[in-house]
Amino acid sequence: MKISYNWLKQFIQTDKTPQEISLILTNIGLEVESLEKVQPVLGGLEGLVIGYVAECAQHPNADRLRVTKVDVGTGELLQIVCGAPNVAAGQKVVVATVGTTVYPNEGEPFKINKSKIRGEESAGMICAEDEIGLGASHAGIMVLPEDTEIGIAAKSYFKMEDDFMFEIGLTPNRADAASHLGVARDLAAYLRTSYQMPDVSAFKTNNETLKIEVKVEDTEACPRYSSVSISGVTVKPSPDWLKDKLKVIGIRPINNIVDVTNYVLHELGQPLHAFDADQIDGKQVIVKQCPEGTPFITLDDVERKLSAEDLMICSATKPMCIAGVFGGKNSGVSEQTTNVFLESAYFNSVSVRKTSKRHGLKTDASFRFERGTDPEITVTALKRAALLIKEVAGGEISSAISDIYPAPAQPFDVEVTYEGIIALIGQDIPTAEIKAIIVALGITVAAETEKGLSLKVPAYKVDVTRECDITEEVLRIYGYDNIVIPTKVNASLAYTAKPNKENIQNLIADMLTANGFLEIWCNSLTRSAFSKKPEEAVQILNPLSSDLNVMRQSLLQPALESVVYNQNRRNTDLKFYEFGKTYHLINGEYVERPRLLVLVTGSKQSEQWNQNDGPSTFYNLKAAVDAIIGRLGIANFQSEEISDENFAYGLKYFRGAQTLVSFGAATAADRKQAGTDKEVFYADFDWAGLLDAVRKNKIINKEVPKYPSVRRDLSMLVDQKVTFDELKTIAFKTEKKLIKQVQVFDVYEGDKLPEGKKSYALNFTLQDEEQTLTDKQIDAVMQKIIANLVQNAKAEIR
Repeated sequence: MKISYNWLKQFIQTDKTPQEISLILTNIGLEVESLEKVQPVLGGLEGLVIGYVAECAQHPNADRLRVTKVDVGTGELLQIVCGAPNVAAGQKVVVATVGTTVYPNEGEPFKINKSKIRGEESAGMICAEDEIGLGASHAGIMVLPEDTEIGIAAKSYFKMEDDFMFEIGLTPNRADAASHLGVARDLAAYLRTSYQMPDVSAFKTNNETLKIEVKVEDTEACPRYSSVSISGVTVKPSPDWLKDKLKVIGIRPINNIVDVTNYVLHELGQPLHAFDADQIDGKQVIVKQCPEGTPFITLDDVERKLSAEDLMICSATKPMCIAGVFGGKNSGVSEQTTNVFLESAYFNSVSVRKTSKRHGLKTDASFRFERGTDPEITVTALKRAALLIKEVAGGEISSAISDIYPAPAQPFDVEVTYEGIIALIGQDIPTAEIKAIIVALGITVAAETEKGLSLKVPAYKVDVTRECDITEEVLRIYGYDNIVIPTKVNASLAYTAKPNKENIQNLIADMLTANGFLEIWCNSLTRSAFSKKPEEAVQILNPLSSDLNVMRQSLLQPALESVVYNQNRRNTDLKFYEFGKTYHLINGEYVERPRLLVLVTGSKQSEQWNQNDGPSTFYNLKAAVDAIIGRLGIANFQSEEISDENFAYGLKYFRGAQTLVSFGAATAADRKQAGTDKEVFYADFDWAGLLDAVRKNKIINKEVPKYPSVRRDLSMLVDQKVTFDELKTIAFKTEKKLIKQVQVFDVYEGDKLPEGKKSYALNFTLQDEEQTLTDKQIDAVMQKIIANLVQNAKAEIR
């Protein structure tokens, strides 16, 4: 949400600088994400002055140029060469002096330097309006009225005022602050001063020649509907002051009628809609639902099929507007409009939200209606807009205000105790201060006792309905920074099951981080298209958007989106990990599964001199997986190849029926769905299973062996389907006591081997903890191993 500093000062008188207000707003819960200086035109007319053309003569060397002498109030005439056809002596003009940077409508800004033009010296430039951003005309220089003062800054003459724009990260519960008025209310509460509402006392009905009957058929979806008619308007561009106000907060001016509705929306937080009154059939406005599937063309020229639950603003014969969301193509204000029907309503937030989501439409109006607007401000906003329309578009107010409000909104009744507020805040705040803050926030004290207050909370504070909400309001105005952190911390001993989940997670996280991995936290909400098992998808009942409508079933797809985000910003060498949960609906029960994802893609390391920067491979990922398994002290697990929809190829480590981790290459389909063509390797750990395995581990402390170990190598031919894990298992079954380690140091598949065969080269580490092994013992063990490999794996020893 964007807020203008100058606009804000129309509500509240303060000498606080924009920087000071930025800090105050952040402290009271309206976080200012950015503060920037904004100028109505580029450059803000800096360096431009008003001058007087004292002399104007033909350039001796150019037919189309004039040599002028210009007085800019310094007591010395400047010689300026000018090519404008309308330049003449006696004119008051805008002059860019030497050193000034000029910002034209088209092209790059340029600096004015002293120069020679066709042999004549020129010390400045007499400006046309398009050359300084004040208009589109380039027919000639700007000629100002004769009574214009010489030497004053053009910025002052054109009343060009610099502004500052606050970008506020508004949280969904703060609908009451979604306007300049709302921000001013909070600021006034903090500064303990008053704020000024716009004056609408001048509103009056000029005649009643444009009466339009209003009927509200669904008062639950539309609790209040206010309207008025204005006749004889002239639709044209808005005056500069209105356009400038909107430009500061990033709103594109359209025409004076629409601009007024946008102005009041951002000023008071009340959405308005202007209809062409002559397009309202039967001079009737009916607020109702239309039959399912009714076609309706919206302002963006898209035909939409209406739901029977969509609240519509209709004429006697057809729908004209999706209530609180978007207008229709043929009922809005155009250049031919002369009569306007102005709507200011309060719509049910749930109804608007469902309609907005159903049609995929997000507007400034729906943003506010979805969060809850102020039902008590509709008439004030209507009067404010009507007066502004008369000011900028002429016309007369040609009907009395129609205000259908069958069940007026009541303030929220909230009981609070000082003791409860202080206990929740954790600091003893004077009761007088608590009450003063509550009153400053516009909350009425209906009754008071020594212990607490009975309060009437205004309806626009839609999120303040309980004592804890009042406490939050008090705390943010009192100041979070004013809460003293106690020097004494009380703690109690508590039993913690072993192993400690947090400690183990931190252990692995530290290890991965130390090895160059970055931790990511991805959204648990994702799109249903990512669900591999749609029948297990956990659907969101009221999703924020179609991209966030289910809980994730895997950590992979959100992580791939992070990969693509980085790749699009030329950060391609990535090593990520994430601790998270996946969510499933199984046999009617909701299941959460703790997981750990480890992912690598791109080069093994960033490019450096004399370093190998080859691409990451499956084995780089396997090294990380083995490091995690080893760090957790998990041994005696089996492995096998994976062939399923989650991996193009890979392995899994398991114990019995329990899979500890599956890892390998992401499938082309998953990568394409995320939007990357780069190879990605990832590991999916069952974190709960790993913790269970750690829990069952028995730690045995042993002395360092006194006797040396011995290594023996074997090379063999085996069938291609035989895995190293099978050979390793045969070796350990042969001799459990003396064999300490089995490793593969070469695998060959290719020419000069029999068809269907591959060559393995293994090394065996043997050690006896009670004596030094003799050659005879070693040879006996190796012969047993060879015999079992030949018998069980059909190996041919080479």
